[in-house]
Amino acid sequence: MTLKFPDNFLWGGATAANQCEGGWDQGGKGLSVVDVVPWGENRRPVMSGKMDYRSLPADSYYPGRVAIDMYGHMKEDVALMAEMGFKCYRFSMSWARIFPTGMEAVPNEAGLRFYEELIDELIRNHIEPVVTICHFDMPIYLVDTYGSWKSRTVIDAYLKYCQAIFERFKGKVHYWMTFNEINMLMHLPFMGAGIRIEAGENKEQVKYQAAHHELVASALATKLAHEIDPENKIGCMLAAGQFYPYTCDPDDVLQAMQKDRENYFFIDVQSRGEYPCYAKKYLERQGIKIEMEPGDLDILKTYTVDYVAFSYYASRLTSAKPVDGAETAGNVFKSLKNPYLKVSEWGWQIDPVGLRITMNAIYDRYQKPIFIVENGLGAKDTVQPDGTIEDDYRIEYLRAHIQEMKKAVCEDGVDLIGYTPWGWIDLVSASTGEMSKRYGFVYVDRDDAGNGTLARSRKKSFYWYKKVIESNGETL
Repeated sequence: MTLKFPDNFLWGGATAANQCEGGWDQGGKGLSVVDVVPWGENRRPVMSGKMDYRSLPADSYYPGRVAIDMYGHMKEDVALMAEMGFKCYRFSMSWARIFPTGMEAVPNEAGLRFYEELIDELIRNHIEPVVTICHFDMPIYLVDTYGSWKSRTVIDAYLKYCQAIFERFKGKVHYWMTFNEINMLMHLPFMGAGIRIEAGENKEQVKYQAAHHELVASALATKLAHEIDPENKIGCMLAAGQFYPYTCDPDDVLQAMQKDRENYFFIDVQSRGEYPCYAKKYLERQGIKIEMEPGDLDILKTYTVDYVAFSYYASRLTSAKPVDGAETAGNVFKSLKNPYLKVSEWGWQIDPVGLRITMNAIYDRYQKPIFIVENGLGAKDTVQPDGTIEDDYRIEYLRAHIQEMKKAVCEDGVDLIGYTPWGWIDLVSASTGEMSKRYGFVYVDRDDAGNGTLARSRKKSFYWYKKVIESNGETL
């Protein structure tokens, strides 16, 4: 048996407009969610929907407004991807760049033209565009006027946006994702979906009603994409990472199963086409009644996604009983400390085998092609006096994950479309707003306070990943 990735495997890298693009006030772009999320102590309260951005101090710093200015460095950045040999590039479009308020009758031509130039540049370099339609990003007007996804009006605004980009980029873009880490709505409502929890609101009711609107929008976008171009492949996307039971106590095993279900709820609907029984029972117990229009359930059932995309940074550990002093940091999701795992500088547990476990769990559950669209190590990089950056820790992390990914594909038979490590270039951290938490193969000269030249330079991992792609994963 030959253990090799398929010849058409899509190696690449990933970013999001809200973390790298910048150009917040250029090209007719409207104000979007990330433009009002600050750096510092108020970041988490705003992202979680507990603090209204309109009450922030006047001197607040918003790192996403400039980010790494990919808006002004697009051709240079595509050239770096091409030098590494990328087969694909996963990026997101800024909704507010195309519809500044979300309510315009026609799209902003300058915004469409920017993405057209990016896509054409990618195609010229034989790089497949993989587009996230909504990645923690929406016009702030829709938030302030309609309450974001609390309102069904936003479904129509989203579909208008989808139609504009599906029609403009027909034949050029074949892989789409409707929402990035859609399950993040439940954990950081404002960052994930522009949701503010107002005084007197039932938080769970608000989140599940907004979730329903997003799920209907995703299904209708899938319908629209297939109608406009039958070649389109539409995916959903979740923040993944399997839950392990803390012990073999059956209560811990049950708790892990329930936590996994909580995480898979959105994808169960998008991929299987209906609300799962466990979710119906949970809503019933909580007294949550989701307002639906006639036909909603038929829409969800009929227009399911073509593939399942996900981010993977770590597995998670849970217990049915309190465990003293055993909590660790993570990508929004806190976890118990796993004594068998090392951790990153930010306390995220490193579990390459967990990627294989998660891949198998998702593929077993849905039996649809999967796509790893985020995976990477946030770390502090040191620029040496000669300008080099020896990031062996990043190479070690990615090598170990690719080895396990290969086993899932070649030994377990998982149908994997491709692999796009997160932050192929340094960008603003979504969770902390830091630049010092670097993920990239390419270093960007910018610090946490927004100082720096924005100059790009290649790290050691840049040359390593180039060889990985050249060898189709054989040289690690």
